[in-house]
Amino acid sequence: MTTRFRRQRHVKREYAGGSTDWRKYLVVAVFAVGGCVQLPPRPPLPEVTAIAPAAGGALDQLVAAAEGAHPGESAFRLVASGTEAFVARMQSARLATRSLDVQTYIWHADLTGIHLALQLLESADRGVRVRLLLDDLDARAKNDGYAALAAHPLIDVRMFNPWVTRNGTLRQVGEGALSFRRINRRMHNKSWIADNRIALVGGRNIGDEYFGADEEMNFVDLDFAMLGPVVRDASAWFDRYWNSASAYPMEFLDAEGVNEEALGKLRHRLKKYTSETGNSRYAAALRADEVVKKMIAGDWPMQWSAKYRFISDDPAKVTMKKRDARRTPVGSALLPLVLAAESSINIISPYFVPGQIVTEALIGAAGLGKQVRVLTNSLVANDVAAVHGGYARYRRRLLEGGVQLWEMKPGGSAIHSSLFGSSGASLHTKALSSDGRKLFVGSFNVDPRSTWLNCEQGVLVDDALLTGELDGIFDMQTTGQHAWQVTLKDGAMAWSDGKENFSSDPKASAWRRFQALMTRVLHLDAQL
Repeated sequence: MTTRFRRQRHVKREYAGGSTDWRKYLVVAVFAVGGCVQLPPRPPLPEVTAIAPAAGGALDQLVAAAEGAHPGESAFRLVASGTEAFVARMQSARLATRSLDVQTYIWHADLTGIHLALQLLESADRGVRVRLLLDDLDARAKNDGYAALAAHPLIDVRMFNPWVTRNGTLRQVGEGALSFRRINRRMHNKSWIADNRIALVGGRNIGDEYFGADEEMNFVDLDFAMLGPVVRDASAWFDRYWNSASAYPMEFLDAEGVNEEALGKLRHRLKKYTSETGNSRYAAALRADEVVKKMIAGDWPMQWSAKYRFISDDPAKVTMKKRDARRTPVGSALLPLVLAAESSINIISPYFVPGQIVTEALIGAAGLGKQVRVLTNSLVANDVAAVHGGYARYRRRLLEGGVQLWEMKPGGSAIHSSLFGSSGASLHTKALSSDGRKLFVGSFNVDPRSTWLNCEQGVLVDDALLTGELDGIFDMQTTGQHAWQVTLKDGAMAWSDGKENFSSDPKASAWRRFQALMTRVLHLDAQL
């Protein structure tokens, strides 16, 4: 079992006085609290690596024979359905006998998040080693729960690029203000690996809106489910992040919170909640879902290919200097794919801020007669309105250069995103295809943040069948039912779904327009 560190946190507090201006008090308080909180170097830890595939486990029996029949190849399946994505994670955790390695940017404490958390705990109770690696930007707010999980002898929890202060808004503001350069760089990767036999990698975080379980708003998203040697590639990258200097054990961050009493209380709450929601609308919908029924019965077709590459940014990206070319292996792998395209390029990116280099590459391709199509969020559908301002700076130029643009509607929930007919939907898929034979699925957005600030990963595959499936998803999501096409008419931008026409960002509120405008005016692209 991994060595555990018990270290008491000590935060020195400083006070200031002598002024009658309350704003000065506030500023001094924030900087005083934040100024004395610096992330110490992570202590030396023994390297921990993925457990090798073996024979005898349920997943081994399901996968080993198929792997043996396809030497040198890996299997891939595009998982567009939120329900399928949720069940794939639950079932793989239930069937795992040796290890579960989970890496994510966000894990919500909601219906699906709590069910998956309990499943990890119950898998550990059965003897499965669980490693949970979370980006701390979201995780800090759930510090107590993660600390409690870490008390289990077979569950290790690490936070990537963590906050030193584990609670308190004022302290968080102070630390964020004085450590902005570090805190601003995040781990955006998402992977779920069971027994080193099956992996899910893509754009989905853990939470209701990613699995079609939210009754108000859901994300349209995409995963690659994978078998074969590519799973070991994913595990090797998980190990690099797990053992990196930026991954801190919970015992180091909050020694007091890692205790058996807290674990017992957490276990009780998780079981109580899952018992109470066992007959929820989502649970009933899962039982009735035909794709889920086939999946559980073993009918889960996958495509085998020997031409693939798992690509990932180095975890040291968060410490590298600005514009260091080594910081963007994922971006560096995707740009040549665009430049080398012979006939077509399809890009799906919820946050699309192409910048000068990508804009010129896309316009250049369109100028050579290649079909260049982009699907992103509309202003009203984008969950981060400010991002739209960055995208809008390049929109006219792209259209004038022959690039075709679609913006997703907020009501596109029929695209595998909700079981409840929710009124809201937002694009979250990150994917790219070229020439009907190559595709990428991962966590990478076409924007400066993914390129230079966040750690990202994904999988490139050369396969006509899989690329055809992705292109089919693109075609479906760009129909008038789900998206507005943006064009130029008499020199002015126009939006249309074939039934309604608009002369400005459709159905966006004045407040969202203002947010986008401010981002555009202030040129905040580097942070988007």
